[in-house]
Amino acid sequence: MTGASGHSGGYREHRRERDDRPVDTSVRGRLRARARKKARRQKKKGFVRRKVCRFCADSSIVLDYKDAKTLRLFVTETGKMIPRRISGNCARHQRPLAIAIKRARHLAILPLAGQGQ
Repeated sequence: MTGASGHSGGYREHRRERDDRPVDTSVRGRLRARARKKARRQKKKGFVRRKVCRFCADSSIVLDYKDAKTLRLFVTETGKMIPRRISGNCARHQRPLAIAIKRARHLAILPLAGQGQ
């Protein structure tokens, strides 16, 4: 089915031609597709342990820009700050941590770039 401009009728018709099976546009079909996609994602990951903020878990750790040993745990070898989603810090502690890392860089306690650069 071609229109006046010579193009086909759209995505669904193109897909029908390609797959030779009808496209399921029902709610049930979309839910099934979503469930299959979720199952595929879970198969790859497996069980992922919930990350815990180190500063909330152990209140004896004090965030200080002069403590390079603690700050190095949250900086990659290239000198970048490790984001919250990877380190597991809560937002309440990630903000002061970022400020402490920036202050330590400014005073040359931490390097601006990593070792290899």
